[in-house]
Amino acid sequence: MPNATETLSEFLERERLPDSYRAQAQDVFIPFIETLRPILGHEGKVPVLGIHGSQGSGKSTLGELIYWYLHEQGGLNVALLSLDDFYLTLAQRQQLAKTAHPLLRTRGVPGTHDIPLAMATISKLQTLGAGETLRLPRFNKAQDDRAPESNWPEITGPIDLVVFEGWCVGSTPQTAAQLVSPINDLERLEDVDSTWRNYVNSALENEYQVLFAELDYLLMLRAPSFNCVAAWRGEQERKLAQRQSDNSAATGLMDEAAILRFIQHYERITTHCLNTLPALADCVMSLDERRQILNVSYREIK
Repeated sequence: MPNATETLSEFLERERLPDSYRAQAQDVFIPFIETLRPILGHEGKVPVLGIHGSQGSGKSTLGELIYWYLHEQGGLNVALLSLDDFYLTLAQRQQLAKTAHPLLRTRGVPGTHDIPLAMATISKLQTLGAGETLRLPRFNKAQDDRAPESNWPEITGPIDLVVFEGWCVGSTPQTAAQLVSPINDLERLEDVDSTWRNYVNSALENEYQVLFAELDYLLMLRAPSFNCVAAWRGEQERKLAQRQSDNSAATGLMDEAAILRFIQHYERITTHCLNTLPALADCVMSLDERRQILNVSYREIK
């Protein structure tokens, strides 16, 4: 096996990560990955690791690190899935905006994902035999639409671990009373009768709970507050813009004003999760505003 320090350097370079990420990977993330060993291959079941974190918290990067460590370094077959890749198509969301509520045109909240596709993908991964292949759905955020199936990456079975990350993975619904008062200008001005937030909460209460029940382990990357999410989301958008080779096709990219409006769609559930999910997650990694890990806590197994 190549020298671990050298290969980690290659990972940092490939993912365009600062060298400061090295210490966090060595001191926090890799030890965490090692704690997952007991669930790998248990009774022949392919486990599903859920990673929850607000926008820009680093969950996608952590998913890539887990893939690098277990697959590229450890020889296990790891499938990476993101809730973002299961958004409804643009046409589907446009139709939903006409029939249910205009705010459902914007991707992100529960009710704007293809949950049957997500369930089917996880199920197929867990039963994928030796030599069998499966294409993993992908969404093009720059075009705000699902990528053509011909562009979906292909994975070959059997699978040892499914990593499923997303901003609301593991979230629980709110009560009717909690939905009454708007929490920001978006809800106050564009969801006056609370139709949108009730639709979102109903979706979260029903089909999303069925999806989240597939998780065998839940890790939460806990932001210090919702206030830093706008800055983190802005960083994501700048990186996305830098990756676009054809800017004329990047219709889904947002400027600062658009980002500030966009994240208001996420505020209610993100804040709810910051308050409730630490008690439900198997592991909580608390972040500071620079995404440095301040503390790691594991849920006591009784």
